[in-house]
Amino acid sequence: MSVLDQETFSCLICLDLLKDPVTTACGHSYCMNCIETHWDGESWIHWDGVNLMRIYSCPQCRERFIPRPVLKKNIMLAALVEQLKLIWLQAAPGDHCYAGHKDVACDVCTGRKLKAIKSCLVCLASYCEKHLQPHYDVGPLKKHKLEEPSKNLEENICSKHDKLLEIFCRTDQKCICLICLMDEHKGHDTVPVAAERTERQRELEERRGNIQQRIQFREEDVKLLQQEVEAINVSADKAVEDSEKIFTELIRLLQKRSSDVKQQIRSQEQTKVSRVKDVQEKLEQEINELKRKDAELEQLSHTEDHSKFLLNYPSLPTLSKSTHSSSIIGRPLRYFEDVTAAVSELIEKLQDVLRDSWTNILHRLNDVDVLLPGPEPQSRAGFLKYSCEITLDPNTVTGINLDQSYSSNPDRFTYWCQVLSRESLTGRCYWEVERCGAVDVAVAYKNISRAGDKNECGFGNNEKSWALECSQNSFHFGHKDIWTPISAPVPSRVGVYLDHRAGILSFYSVSETMTLLHRVQTRFTEPLLAGVWVGNPGDSVEFCKLR
Repeated sequence: MSVLDQETFSCLICLDLLKDPVTTACGHSYCMNCIETHWDGESWIHWDGVNLMRIYSCPQCRERFIPRPVLKKNIMLAALVEQLKLIWLQAAPGDHCYAGHKDVACDVCTGRKLKAIKSCLVCLASYCEKHLQPHYDVGPLKKHKLEEPSKNLEENICSKHDKLLEIFCRTDQKCICLICLMDEHKGHDTVPVAAERTERQRELEERRGNIQQRIQFREEDVKLLQQEVEAINVSADKAVEDSEKIFTELIRLLQKRSSDVKQQIRSQEQTKVSRVKDVQEKLEQEINELKRKDAELEQLSHTEDHSKFLLNYPSLPTLSKSTHSSSIIGRPLRYFEDVTAAVSELIEKLQDVLRDSWTNILHRLNDVDVLLPGPEPQSRAGFLKYSCEITLDPNTVTGINLDQSYSSNPDRFTYWCQVLSRESLTGRCYWEVERCGAVDVAVAYKNISRAGDKNECGFGNNEKSWALECSQNSFHFGHKDIWTPISAPVPSRVGVYLDHRAGILSFYSVSETMTLLHRVQTRFTEPLLAGVWVGNPGDSVEFCKLR
């Protein structure tokens, strides 16, 4: 049998060849036991306005069925699968069919063992395709419990009595055997393990539904945050680019002024140095002349002949007048230090300006906001910080046993006994409702439909409202006409916390402590209105005044 053949005739639940194949209305085929077990544990509750009904779906295409389909064995498909099994059994097993060190080996095979495809919880043995066949053909063996191959079948056996663990003790929360049931667990709350599995499977599917809904909300959050990341990056890149241009221009201006100051300093330097060197050159010439005359006088002073000395003395040159009437007096001078001081003063002023500007820039940077939820309060005192006063809009009220005459108003609910608030709710808000009897505590968009008895008008029955349904002894949360049961004691006072921007809507049981009943994470696209629905005459609801 080819791999394609195996996949074509395999159950999409157990991934094994079809056993007692059945076909749903959508055209997909499953083992009868697999689909029945799946539906025993997986279903959705639907409220049609009158009754609660269960919805069943195809595990592959998710097509929904109401009521639960009655399935019958597909005889032609069953015969075809049996023929394919014979072809498979006659084929020589390849190396891929032999058990490796990580596989579960067939307990019946001798020599080189084949991979086990199922383990029997009654026989406490694992079987390959060939040795498992009697469990499909022999009457008593057909009743045995088969599961995926397991190396630890002893985990399904009572270590004390060496019997199958087929009872679940809810009192002690453990699997036991029949002897345990008659012994130390006598009088305990017990059920068959299959029944407990069905119940736990139902709870599991409900939890999965909640998790999948939360995943959807979180994926939407991630997408929104990704868009915000991209917007932040674009804005930051633009700010960096613009800032670089501005600072580059500022640097250019400073460099221009630096070049001008440098040029002026060098020009003044050349002028002053030229004047000093001119005087220096004249003084050096005078020094040389004086040195020459001093040499002549020294030579004459060494003449030993007195007559010759007196003869030459009058012919000595007279001293010429000095080029400078006064000597250069050494003193501490200031040349370009004042320029440096002026530049330093400019720098100090620029630093003051930059410091003030930098403080302003940091303030603007710290004001950059992102779409992140704030922490939810942990106590009633924390919630009361966000308390808001709710007043009812009389235009939305309806529902009275007596005939009354009212002028037409498009805001009025014509069928549903419900009312909305005057206030539009955004940001963080908290309010409390005191209730008696059957009441819905809700929030809704202002543009929710008002006329008629259809679901688009009723709180929780449409995509424009979210409602906590409170009866005498049970809770349900509704949105888009999907109602989820809530396991919690029913209080007389319900607190509602809304973080509109973060998309959080939470319902609390208010007593000495705050007990979370249900939390919604979604995306609110418009301001919300607080609302209540009253089910029966005599039931009541009141928005509490909070201090």
